[in-house]
Amino acid sequence: MRTTPTLDDDLAGLLKRRARELGIPFQEAVNRTIRTGLGDFAAVRRHSVPKTVPHSFGFKPGIDLDKIGLLADKLEAEALAENLHGAARPNRPHPRAQR
Repeated sequence: MRTTPTLDDDLAGLLKRRARELGIPFQEAVNRTIRTGLGDFAAVRRHSVPKTVPHSFGFKPGIDLDKIGLLADKLEAEALAENLHGAARPNRPHPRAQR
């Protein structure tokens, strides 16, 4: 809500100085000061509730998404085994590189 309060000169000076010290805009310094003064009364949600946006990932029929974690585990294990075996044989080319 936009409103125009009239501040006493001494308060305006203090708020401007505080805003400079904190590196924040004057308006934010005013709002923070008012919230602090009001205490629990001013407990307001600062961020809106996140919005969930559905998305189709295009999985083909027959892929069981309930077991997708198992697939990820299997791929991770295969990559680890490949890295371990590759480290034991550093001079040997990767089998896929020969294609």
